[in-house]
Amino acid sequence: MRIILAGAIAGACLFALPAAAQTGPADADPSSTVSVALSAGSLGIGPEVGFRFSDHVGIRGSANFLNVSGSFESDDADYDGSIKLKSFGGMVDVYPFGGNFRLSGGARINRNAVVVSATPNGAATLGNNDYTAAQIGTLNGRAEPNKISPALTLGWSGKNQRGFMFGFEAGALFQGAMKLDTFTATGTARANATFQQDLEIERRSLQSDIDKVKVYPILQFAIGYRF
Repeated sequence: MRIILAGAIAGACLFALPAAAQTGPADADPSSTVSVALSAGSLGIGPEVGFRFSDHVGIRGSANFLNVSGSFESDDADYDGSIKLKSFGGMVDVYPFGGNFRLSGGARINRNAVVVSATPNGAATLGNNDYTAAQIGTLNGRAEPNKISPALTLGWSGKNQRGFMFGFEAGALFQGAMKLDTFTATGTARANATFQQDLEIERRSLQSDIDKVKVYPILQFAIGYRF
């Protein structure tokens, strides 16, 4: 996947560079090289800095953060969960027509995580056996994706001119299946061997639900200023 991504970006750059090379002193527009923006969307909220070498090629770097809470059900167990968005990345932007439309490819250092917990109010089934609320206590789990995740997007960012800018992009973050490596219980039966086996069954059930999401959607908006 990373080889394909690198090839796509390299090919796009080779396509764009000859057009960029035709821009000489006579038609060069020094009005815009650096942009600073605030971006918000499915990756979270955070700063974005861009540098546009020409009308055809640019680069961007961004950092995004956000916590989102919710609840879901797995094998008749109700879980409270939160998605902790935290990622940093860079993109190479290619403007094939020299205007607003762009194709972008890059990667992000992916520190996103899903944290889940469940505290039964009464007797509950865990794995193959029934347990009291005291025996289970609180179930806690944490799932994380691949640390380096490639990204591909299509977007629009306005003309290469000084002034306020608005942009958006849509695409995918190829983070792979999130791994639920941490799954524990705080109840009185937590050290029991049979309980540990049932806890592992529950972990695998949750992992099966998480495995269905291997590609994270990107829908991001930005507003800022070009200098």
